[in-house]
Amino acid sequence: MPRWLPKTLGRIHKLAAAGEIRLTHKAEREALLLGLSPDDVREVIAGLGAQDWAGRLASSTTGEWMYVFKPDVGGQITYVKLILRDDCVVVSFHEDEGGAEEEGE
Repeated sequence: MPRWLPKTLGRIHKLAAAGEIRLTHKAEREALLLGLSPDDVREVIAGLGAQDWAGRLASSTTGEWMYVFKPDVGGQITYVKLILRDDCVVVSFHEDEGGAEEEGE
């Protein structure tokens, strides 16, 4: 486990507890396809743990780190990609299709 992961998870949990989660339109549509409301997505994010971590990659648009998690949501492995700013921005939230190019530090 990367040494920075516990601090990153702590920040994600703090933002989720404060309701500071923002879904992109894409992530909201993806979650709806899975039958999940924005509140369900926030609950999943609040429950992310080190066991769900799958890597990180730099955004080709902004250069920001995108943190990738693959939690089990109702028996389905789900791909969750987050960017941490002043709030937590959910960039992607969909069924895991495999083959992502994450950095596994």
